[in-house]
Amino acid sequence: MKVSYYPGCSLEGTASDYAASIAAVTPLLGVELEELEDWNCCGATAAHSINHQLSFELPARNLALARKAERDVVVPCALCFNRLKAAEKEQQRREEVLGDGVKVWDLLDFLAQESLLAILKKKVVRPLTGLKAVGYYGCMTSRPPAITDKADWENPMELERLLKVLQAEPLDWSYKTDCCGAGLAMSRPDLIDTLVSRLYDRALAAGAECFVVTCQMCQANLDLAQGRISKKLSKDYYLPVFYFTELMGLALGHPEVERWLARHLVDPRPLLRDKGLM
Repeated sequence: MKVSYYPGCSLEGTASDYAASIAAVTPLLGVELEELEDWNCCGATAAHSINHQLSFELPARNLALARKAERDVVVPCALCFNRLKAAEKEQQRREEVLGDGVKVWDLLDFLAQESLLAILKKKVVRPLTGLKAVGYYGCMTSRPPAITDKADWENPMELERLLKVLQAEPLDWSYKTDCCGAGLAMSRPDLIDTLVSRLYDRALAAGAECFVVTCQMCQANLDLAQGRISKKLSKDYYLPVFYFTELMGLALGHPEVERWLARHLVDPRPLLRDKGLM
């Protein structure tokens, strides 16, 4: 199955571990990601606060590239997905493009299709038995539903379904789509500390040992701030933050998993060794 792929800027830099795990696991499911030729930045997060027309034209150009390729486009970055969907809705409002047949997919939604989960289930060689996790979706792939087209925007379940296929234990909690404040990471770290510490506490209250995320901005906030917040609040938080594709790679027995995980600031390898998963 071949689809177009829009990686976004951060997967070529700070989220290179996410990019590596995506590139590793998708071929194992028979998915061929063909990167859009000459793609450009979608403008997140600054463009829409500076110039409305620019915030439309940047992602709209990428949509045009996807239509030229005549394939659905898969987007791993939650912010990029939201901006491309916003541009798509704006084009529809302006009646510039109607019924073009090219769908913009969030990566998780794409890989959580029943047909691909069935393939994944058959290929699991290292069940993630005993790993207690909360799925953290963040806010940008779900909201606003008029932009994202998410039917289950208040309570998405794709991560839970995928984790069950991997034989991990997904836990129920009420904060899976709360905002982590990613856009404020540089300007208001104090607000980040408030938002993220609440997520830590609620995850622990649910019995979680780790987070599983779909967004590299969420991963960065939850991972990078953990030491600072622990010191600030005099708490000893230890909650590794996995990309869902990293856990897919682990369950599929991919040899590069430890290399990806070594890039995390909160080292998840002690947890996995304690569970007999590494």
